[in-house]
Amino acid sequence: MYKAFLLLLLAILLISCARPNSEVVHANEKVFEGEDRYIVLALRAEELRDNRAASSIFETLYKKSAKREYLYRSLENDLVAKDAQKLLNRADAYIQEFPDDVNLLRYKVYALIEMEKLEDAQNFGTLLAKKTNLADDYLLVGEVLIKAQKYDLALRYLDSAYAKEYNEKILDKISIILYVNLNRQKDAIAYLETHTRVHGCSKLIASRLLGFYSDQNNIEGLLSTYKRLYALEKNDDIAEKIIQIYTYKRDYIRLIDFLEVSGSDDALLLQLYSSAKNYKKAYPLAQKLYEKSADVEYLAQSAIYEYEAADKKAEPFLLENVVNKLERVVVVDKSPIYLNYLGYLLIDHNLDVSKGIQYIKKVLETEPESAYYLDSLAWGYYKLGECDKAAKIIAKVRKLEGGDNSEVVEHDNAIQRCLKN
Repeated sequence: MYKAFLLLLLAILLISCARPNSEVVHANEKVFEGEDRYIVLALRAEELRDNRAASSIFETLYKKSAKREYLYRSLENDLVAKDAQKLLNRADAYIQEFPDDVNLLRYKVYALIEMEKLEDAQNFGTLLAKKTNLADDYLLVGEVLIKAQKYDLALRYLDSAYAKEYNEKILDKISIILYVNLNRQKDAIAYLETHTRVHGCSKLIASRLLGFYSDQNNIEGLLSTYKRLYALEKNDDIAEKIIQIYTYKRDYIRLIDFLEVSGSDDALLLQLYSSAKNYKKAYPLAQKLYEKSADVEYLAQSAIYEYEAADKKAEPFLLENVVNKLERVVVVDKSPIYLNYLGYLLIDHNLDVSKGIQYIKKVLETEPESAYYLDSLAWGYYKLGECDKAAKIIAKVRKLEGGDNSEVVEHDNAIQRCLKN
């Protein structure tokens, strides 16, 4: 198949290459019969990475159509094929014909760079940049000067170019020269940070700063840059980096601030609210997470935090709401902490002491030596007036770890008074 392709290519190249009468042609206009077939063959040659063949076909297309786009594509294939001498000769020849075509001059610079003729590349590149005033052409000269290890000259050249339009691509190249080639790390970072303050941050500048700060293990610099980058694009990966840094610094206050503003990790924010005992914020967030996920664990947390956040914990509406939520939870999730919390509420507020005791007994089936749950059971019997049972259990609790808890001591005192009475 490939052999057939080459034979077909040879046949095409032998066809007359006479250019039509000189007149203005447009890229989207078909000039001669079979133009589309030539294009398909040229693109197929590129696909097969036979760039020399592709260059020849595009040159034929140019000669038959006078469309300079084909000429540029032909020269591009010479560059890819690393036919630097051929590219230089052709660029020079066409420059004679079209002296004002900056694209041809650019290909000449590419060829000179490939041939390691850096002095000539610098001279013609400088001429090109002055003609176009394009950032990419200034960068091209900068690359030539870096390749020639003329770092100070490259810096001066690019600095002047940057001052014209504050182009961030030029600034990025300046920062690399300063940081890598001239060992001026502080200056490189200062250039970038100044640009962000005056002209705003961008993904390119932020990425470069992240690289430099990471190299220096500058945690504050990384954090500041990640936050600016997150402001540009609300990316979960970036948010995760910010969360990791705040966690590493143990700066939970600022982490909470970030999570509140960004909404990037409500589950973590809920944990932080709980750890800080900020139940007034934890309760609505847990409810939001439950409504979003239908996860009963969030429903349980919503109930617990709602109760803990309340100023008046004996309010009938509050108790009814909390108990209702927890009863829905324990049907699905029989975690000891939820069973005990529900049972204790029913006992402590005299809502249904006997039912509360049954919930506590279910917990003790799996954790019979827990001071926390035995205390709840003792309190249940106390509420029923069965002080002898309560006293035996609370005596056991006092000997266990956690038996000196203030609430346990308070319960013990109440049970002892009950015995005396």
